[in-house]
Amino acid sequence: MILQTGSVALGEGEAPAKESDLGVRVASAVVMMAIAGTALWLGGFWWKAFAVLIGLACFGEFTRLVMAITNTAISTALGLIGGAIYIGLAVFGLTQMPIQVVLGIVAVVIATDTGAYFSGRAIGGPKIAPSISPSKTWAGLIGGMTAAGLVSFAFFYSNVGDGAFSLMGAVALLIGAMLAVVAQTGDFFESWLKRRAGVKDSSNLIPGHGGVFDRFDGLLPVSIASIGLWAIHP
Repeated sequence: MILQTGSVALGEGEAPAKESDLGVRVASAVVMMAIAGTALWLGGFWWKAFAVLIGLACFGEFTRLVMAITNTAISTALGLIGGAIYIGLAVFGLTQMPIQVVLGIVAVVIATDTGAYFSGRAIGGPKIAPSISPSKTWAGLIGGMTAAGLVSFAFFYSNVGDGAFSLMGAVALLIGAMLAVVAQTGDFFESWLKRRAGVKDSSNLIPGHGGVFDRFDGLLPVSIASIGLWAIHP
């Protein structure tokens, strides 16, 4: 997940960092935040170029996973075509939607990861899909949905400038919660690919964090889903 608390701290499905790795993880997180934040602040060409580079890096790591999983030319080609469409649509959304919308999307994904991580660790309980991602729990999902819904709600009211509760505010809350489910789906999808490929991370490009695909797995499907929402209410 992008800028994860994974999209930069831990995602719910990750083990706590060893003390020896903590400094590296924190340094890498600061650098990632600085680069992404600068690109968002500059906007325009710089944000679009950054989003395209991230998409290319994700596709490169996706290709590595597909090549490890598939064993025929046809299955490899289908996997790569599917990945190109998946990642390409996400990049399209990130480069075409207004920066304010992108900021809201990023905030929702970060809130999802944060809420899932802390509620999952604090409450525990039944796992969602232990064969794919053993650490993810239903409590974590609910925590992520709650946090994402509240962030979406806050973004809505910061834009409309009206402190009174309204039906649209409730819709914004619901949309945030549903996007949290979408983000978790992207996380599960990447976890499934890595488990099939027999690897822990999509790459070792980011010290202490794995690959770019690891950091942006939740943002990709949320960006795609947000294209439709933005088209309905730009």
